Amino acid sequence: MRTLTATEASRHFSDLLDAIEAGETVTVTRGGRPIVEMRPAPHRTGRDLRTALAGLAPPDDRFAADIADAVANLTDEQADPWADV
Repeated sequence: MRTLTATEASRHFSDLLDAIEAGETVTVTRGGRPIVEMRPAPHRTGRDLRTALAGLAPPDDRFAADIADAVANLTDEQADPWADV
């Protein structure tokens, strides 16, 4: 694992991102103290979502109605709330 000062990380940010994208983990320090550890973001898949939702109860009928109302609000012509401001 590589360690950089905040100043070095700032000056070479693009190179830092390239290294992290390539799989490297980097610790950034300030005043000699570790501040952040940066590593590649995990790749998420539909399987991850299915696993996360597996233990949850399915949405109820009210949820479906709330979604329908929200979608309707996106498409309905509404008065401009800022018109009188």
